Amino acid sequence: MAFIKPFAATMYRHASNPNITKLVAPPYDVIGPELRERLIAGDPDNVVAVDLPQGSSDATVPGNRYERAGEIWREWRSSGIVVDDQSEAFYVLEQMWEHEGRHVRRRAFVAAVELYAFSEGVVLPHERTLPKHVADRLDLTRACAANLSQIFSLFSDAAGETDGIFDAAMHGEALLSATDADGVVSRVWALRDPASILTLQDLVAEKQLFIADGHHRYTTALAYRDERRAADAAAGIEHAVRPAYDFTMMALVNMDDPDLIVLPTHRQVRAEGAFDAAAFWKRLSLHFDIIELPSGHPAAALASAQRTSFVVKTADGTMRLATLRSDVDLASAIPVEASAAWKSLDVTVLQELVLGPLFGIIPGDMSTLERLTFVKDAHDAMRVDDADVAFIMNSTRMDQLREVALGGETMPQKSTYFYPKLLSGVIFRSMD
Repeated sequence: MAFIKPFAATMYRHASNPNITKLVAPPYDVIGPELRERLIAGDPDNVVAVDLPQGSSDATVPGNRYERAGEIWREWRSSGIVVDDQSEAFYVLEQMWEHEGRHVRRRAFVAAVELYAFSEGVVLPHERTLPKHVADRLDLTRACAANLSQIFSLFSDAAGETDGIFDAAMHGEALLSATDADGVVSRVWALRDPASILTLQDLVAEKQLFIADGHHRYTTALAYRDERRAADAAAGIEHAVRPAYDFTMMALVNMDDPDLIVLPTHRQVRAEGAFDAAAFWKRLSLHFDIIELPSGHPAAALASAQRTSFVVKTADGTMRLATLRSDVDLASAIPVEASAAWKSLDVTVLQELVLGPLFGIIPGDMSTLERLTFVKDAHDAMRVDDADVAFIMNSTRMDQLREVALGGETMPQKSTYFYPKLLSGVIFRSMD
């Protein structure tokens, strides 16, 4: 179903300096102005110089951020700051870190993946995209003609057929290495063995690919492909081989790997007016059993819950466990046209039975979303800083993501947080 192929990656000066920690960065959408400034101060050639360029976001303004990014990218390529690999390859990417006291390793291989419209059912999303963000990435892609970071995607390999291929590819020295601010070590090897490449192609050809992170970048790649196809057709240009813009760069991770960690994203909420804690708890009890938290860490209470549950803390310090009542029929309690799988997601239950009716927070309505804050760390969320209520959540399970995506649906915002993120700047893919 999915077609993948090797490519010659463009990389930072990997032959002379394999440690590129000062040149990489987190994904562009989690970088604020202060972090960007620190990254550039650490090395002016940091990937954010092109992936998060400075200047006007209006592409019609002379000297805008996209023009500047294109100029920097071309200068990097001509001066040797980034260089093209000697031959085409798949690239094995390993990330290692400590999680809750245990050593964790996640592996992927980076490939050029043929682009498919979501309606074709080959590459499946699980989140919606915002036109503004797609427009930004499309202007950047036009300026640089490159994939500046990998889309994080998942495929099923329950038998672990890729493990031996990865082991063999990792026998030699890594091409590149980098360590992020959380101590996650990323290393890259080139896989050039023709038999291994064919094995991976055959394995993925039978699979569907699920986007874990990078929905905007994938949607951008589709738009860029269609734009380039139309321009070439109008100019009478025919390609003897598939053009580079028919593909995009993905890091493919085994979704059956036990070291694939999906963390929750917690919520802090502010009421539109004065917050009445007593009225809030009363209304919450319409759909939830409210009990005092058992002794021990709040996360333990969530982990042992048999039904959708949240640890709920109000700004006055009251903290309780809210568990969906057994007599609540989600099919009727959530009166929207959606599958049972979508309605049973914890994030859906929170949005449809709590955030919407109790706080007036509506997806897509930015005036209400300003009162909702997403927090990665549960301890930070429970401080209830500048908020009225915090909701501590369980993670979305991999089987839930698979079922919803296969049903052609998308999850509510911030349903999944795949940790760790893939670093930007480890591998580039040029398309010119």
